[in-house]
Amino acid sequence: MSKLKGRDFLTLQDFTSEEIMKVLEFAKYLKLKHHAGEIYVPLLKGKALAMIFQKPSTRTRVSFEVAMHQLGGHALYLNWNDLQLRRGETIEDTARVLSRYANGIIARVYSHSDLEDLAKAASIPVINALSDMYHPCQILSDMFTIWEKKGKLKGINLTYLGDGANNVCHSLLIG
Repeated sequence: MSKLKGRDFLTLQDFTSEEIMKVLEFAKYLKLKHHAGEIYVPLLKGKALAMIFQKPSTRTRVSFEVAMHQLGGHALYLNWNDLQLRRGETIEDTARVLSRYANGIIARVYSHSDLEDLAKAASIPVINALSDMYHPCQILSDMFTIWEKKGKLKGINLTYLGDGANNVCHSLLIG
């Protein structure tokens, strides 16, 4: 897992298949601890996660906030409209400011290019919590469920029904 430290996660292509399996294995380890009653595992004690939401979400916000709490960290919810971006501050300036106060950033944005600009300017890891092009966290969750239920990912065929020009479909094709 140490090879993943400090890296951005904007699409599934940012990690190798081996690294994705390491993430899934670590998620299973944490899930087992949780089911054993060890709800608080302070791996992120004293760490802060800036959560930028241009596009609202219940599940994404709650899952990241609860995860940070259970891992000993603190999540800071930042509504895009409340940031200085509306007053002319650039995404790059926002990224530099957040890099001084937080240890990581998740962003749920309309435009993937905004996410890329944020990641380029930030000196801390940026995670894509959804953009118009990709939804890698959702697909990691889906992959985890498939792996848990089937015991493997290789050789599993999926069928996707619906609009093929959306972020989930794009991420599934990569995954």
